[in-house]
Amino acid sequence: MNENISIRTAKAEDKAAWLTLWQGYLTFYGSDIAPDVTEMTWSRIIDPIAPVFTRLAVVDDRPVGFATCILHPRTWAVEPACYLEDLFVDENQRGRGIGKRLIDDLIAMGRRDGWTNLYWHTNKDNETARRLYDRYDKADNFVRYRLPLTS
Repeated sequence: MNENISIRTAKAEDKAAWLTLWQGYLTFYGSDIAPDVTEMTWSRIIDPIAPVFTRLAVVDDRPVGFATCILHPRTWAVEPACYLEDLFVDENQRGRGIGKRLIDDLIAMGRRDGWTNLYWHTNKDNETARRLYDRYDKADNFVRYRLPLTS
């Protein structure tokens, strides 16, 4: 059933498809992001120098999901860590293992490229996602603080 699913890096020509998925992601989380932030996010995704990158899940030549990450240095290790900031699969494609394929792809990249770890967070009531995430590891005991620095 999953044989026509591939994972690849986002390219400039994927912008329209990514925008559709991005809007679905924002709707899922009840968020509204300013258009200039969306544009900046996309420009970072396709900038080969930026530490932000996106892997797309593609079914029949159509992007149906994404994993957007930030690769960053660490203070507790020489090798970088990868923060999986955004993971989304089109609701019509869910249940096909696409989210798992995206995470597995990142794990393979990290092992190949020597990342110390891959990490992410989700809302505590996102039970569907947490069922997937718990297959990899249990949530840790850290509490997140978010101090806004802009209005």
